Amino acid sequence: MPSLRDIRKRIASVKNTRQITKAMKMVAAAKLRRAQEAIVRARPYAEGLERVLGSLATRADLASHPLLVVRPVKRVELVVLTSDRGLCGGFNSNVLRRAQRFAAEARGADGHAYERVELSTLGRKGRDFAARRKLDVRKDYVGIFEHLEFSRAEAIGAELAQHYVEADLDAVFLLYNEFQSAISQRVSLVQLLPIAPRPVVEGMDHPADYLYEPTRAEVLDALLPQHLSMQLWRAMLESQASEHGARMTAMDAATKNASEMIARLTLQFNRARQAYITKELMEIVSGAEALK
Repeated sequence: MPSLRDIRKRIASVKNTRQITKAMKMVAAAKLRRAQEAIVRARPYAEGLERVLGSLATRADLASHPLLVVRPVKRVELVVLTSDRGLCGGFNSNVLRRAQRFAAEARGADGHAYERVELSTLGRKGRDFAARRKLDVRKDYVGIFEHLEFSRAEAIGAELAQHYVEADLDAVFLLYNEFQSAISQRVSLVQLLPIAPRPVVEGMDHPADYLYEPTRAEVLDALLPQHLSMQLWRAMLESQASEHGARMTAMDAATKNASEMIARLTLQFNRARQAYITKELMEIVSGAEALK
């Protein structure tokens, strides 16, 4: 049975841990609020851009644009978004399990093997995962979530678009945690390239085409890369908010567990102290009886 000193030290250690987890929960909650505000600001533009692309898809044959050309899929890249730090519950493990399943399926278990599957990682946890399993990593984008800026999404989108136009890749997929609520995140796997706009039903069998200014090609050259950048930017914001929500939930659970452990240790300490006092009293009484 542990001594009173050992139990007291254990209680003090757990109390310190509880203070840390409580502080981490409060920090995550503050960051989550800011991340949610960023998502709310980005969604209207992203949804509006999606509607415009869908409307264009109903009016014109867009397959001539390089980012819309569909080729037989042989070379695939999976862009995986994880966090740089841990202590966020199943946030990283859920995404990495899905990435591992994607890689396994790509090897041809269903009879449709790709010639090459490689990863691009955003987040230290994804990089470490690929290194442990010796997966092919084309590029690790370092420090993305330390200073999250739209310019980083634009740079990554331009790089991926260049590889696709040069036929180095036949398809690009994006894997990330989509933010649902502070306690819920959903793993999402979406196709980035080739861009496949969703047709918009407008109630017209033969919608009229737009008048393009300056030209259709120039409009698409500006619109499609912007759409690709917005897809990446929105995924980054969703992943960041999901990380903060998962960490807040995990630290809240850890704080509650620490409080329960302190209660159990306190009870154990009181019982041990009572047993110690009872033993001392019995020794005193036995010594007094022996002197009679």
